[in-house]
Amino acid sequence: MSEAELYTEYKGIYLPKHLHPPESLKFLEEFTFRHDDIIVVTYPKSGTTWMQEIVPLIQSEGDMASVLTIPNWDRMPWLEEYRAMLLNLDQRPSPRLFASHFHYSMMPESFFRVKPKVIYVMRNPKDVFTSSFHFCGMASFLVKPGTVDEFLEKFLSGKVMLGSWFDHVKGWLNAEEQGRVMYISYEEMILDLNDSVSRIARFMGKSLSEEVTKKIADRCTFKSMKQNKMSNYSLVPQEVFDQKKSEFLRKGIAGDWKNLFTETQMETFDAVYKEKMKEVKFRFIWD
Repeated sequence: MSEAELYTEYKGIYLPKHLHPPESLKFLEEFTFRHDDIIVVTYPKSGTTWMQEIVPLIQSEGDMASVLTIPNWDRMPWLEEYRAMLLNLDQRPSPRLFASHFHYSMMPESFFRVKPKVIYVMRNPKDVFTSSFHFCGMASFLVKPGTVDEFLEKFLSGKVMLGSWFDHVKGWLNAEEQGRVMYISYEEMILDLNDSVSRIARFMGKSLSEEVTKKIADRCTFKSMKQNKMSNYSLVPQEVFDQKKSEFLRKGIAGDWKNLFTETQMETFDAVYKEKMKEVKFRFIWD
């Protein structure tokens, strides 16, 4: 099926109709944030599911109940998806934990007025591309990727779900109220998950012991999450996510793009990256 059939265009960005009916977008536009809300923001396939495991465990100071009994899309819901309308979010105690894939410019009026905390997770865009390529092949509500060359052209021009990776990252890096935003990368978390958990906890205002920090890090390894049915999306029907084609939690590594890209594709990607990110001062771990 085509983009016109599967996607709606909202503020110039493709969104899957299956996840984002008009009423869910209206819900977010009218949503009232609290100053102590914590929102994990990512471009798709950049570590959202990982953070939906880590952040609730930090908030509970290591109590495993939520990650073992509540699906990640309910324990830390995407504000722009239809599911958020059904969860009585205004009745949740503070601090509330949310996720979003939205660009900075797409956030609602209340976000800019109230200024909740944001944890922004970035990932090497070549690995984002690779993960997205496999994800589009298994998710029924997304346009099939076609060949690597075909999907590469769409990805680099932003004609994919949630638009341009480059615009997404640059928008959030230039966010106002920088003291309310924590920037962390997928690659940092792979290199030292224990340290990453500790840093995220400090940003959230939590003082965790070394024992609790390690307990959370151990629980949030890729292997552990892959075995947790509340986190591995095995609860989603096969007609929505066909995990026989590709597992939702596929590899959880850095550098898998090297198993997909040809030399020519790598050069094409690098040339576009260099041009689009030339004015960005932020130093990424993959540069």
